[in-house]
Amino acid sequence: MIDKNVVKQLVEEWLQGKDYFLVDIMVSADDRIVVEIDHAEGVWIEDCVDLSRFIESRLSRDEADYELEVGSAGIGQPFKVKQQYINHIGKEVEVLSVDGKKSRGILTAADDDCFTVTIRTKVKEEGAKRPKTVDQEHVFSYNEIKYTKYLISFK
Repeated sequence: MIDKNVVKQLVEEWLQGKDYFLVDIMVSADDRIVVEIDHAEGVWIEDCVDLSRFIESRLSRDEADYELEVGSAGIGQPFKVKQQYINHIGKEVEVLSVDGKKSRGILTAADDDCFTVTIRTKVKEEGAKRPKTVDQEHVFSYNEIKYTKYLISFK
């Protein structure tokens, strides 16, 4: 079986000096290797091919027969690394908390410990006839959510 750490070292070697970052590496028991990379401005197929060839040139098929897939982190898929939060600041996201509450709003900040989403909510103030829409900032720690994902808008 191919060691995931070996693949990770190869990917990190290829990433040096590039604006890409590693999202995930999966190695199954039958040596199916899946590498996901991302970039703030999107992933080019040519770069996926280049990374795939780089990995293949350094792994021996004599030691293990493997299947290799290199691609980008899927759009609309949950974020897996903090860099994805940083890259999507200013964009609309959906957050599912561990208690099952879904929130939608604009991702406005992210750091190593938490991220902030500005959510539009209707609030009825005392004495008012109708509720008004206000922006409220919600701070989430990464361990209190099940997922966060970018919402694709066709407006």
